[in-house]
Amino acid sequence: MPGTGRPRATPGRRSAKSATRKARSSRGAHASQGARSAAKRTRRTTRAPGRRPAPARVLRRFTPPDPARVAALLEILDRSYPGATTALHHENPLQLLVATILSAQCTDERVNRTTPALFARFPDAPALAAAPQAELEGLIRSTGFFRNKARSIRECCADIVARHGGEVPRTMEALVALRGVGRKTANVVLGNAFGIPGVVVDTHVQRLSRRLGLTGEIDPVKIELALMPIVPRERWTAFSHWLILHGRQVCAARKPRCSFCALAPHCPRVGVTASQ
Repeated sequence: MPGTGRPRATPGRRSAKSATRKARSSRGAHASQGARSAAKRTRRTTRAPGRRPAPARVLRRFTPPDPARVAALLEILDRSYPGATTALHHENPLQLLVATILSAQCTDERVNRTTPALFARFPDAPALAAAPQAELEGLIRSTGFFRNKARSIRECCADIVARHGGEVPRTMEALVALRGVGRKTANVVLGNAFGIPGVVVDTHVQRLSRRLGLTGEIDPVKIELALMPIVPRERWTAFSHWLILHGRQVCAARKPRCSFCALAPHCPRVGVTASQ
């Protein structure tokens, strides 16, 4: 009608054309921003031909240790810890096997205070296999993780009774087939109860073997397999004891006593950031 102005849109609403134009503009802006981000990523990841990558990104390849250096380390360890053996008290292979299971996440001293009462109550594999779970847990409670350890001991001894006539087997294959027994426990039993050499990889051996530059592996089984070719077979068991004692007395995890270490002249101190 004459004199009537254009009808105004409802407050808070946009016209269809306005909304369409804004949507197209927004899509264009997002597309441009995404293209710019992709270009930035491309510039970051693309380096000029011949340009060397940053040092922090260079992967270091492990170099096998010099046999002469390994021999020097072994001789020093032999002189430093003569007659080294397991600290776990035992009178037979079964007692050593059970004590080793108990030693997980526990000190040897605590295990040695626990096992006399345990073996007096349950002296052999049939008795341990038939032991009530609750009673066994009560006897080993002080070693920590007592529920899992009690279950492992009962199941392991049940396997020994069922498969091996109550006697601890003498081979790696038979030992690791027992429930609750891994390669570390098997090597402890083989080396100390039967005189069969084996490399025991506990936390100390794992730490020191890398710190001494003997292996670049992290997994315990891979560390064991890496140490076997560079250490003479007849010294496998003793070598494990040497590193365990050295790790406890000198080469601590956080702050090793490098200034007091007899191995210092032959040690590359891999990963050491602070020492005393």
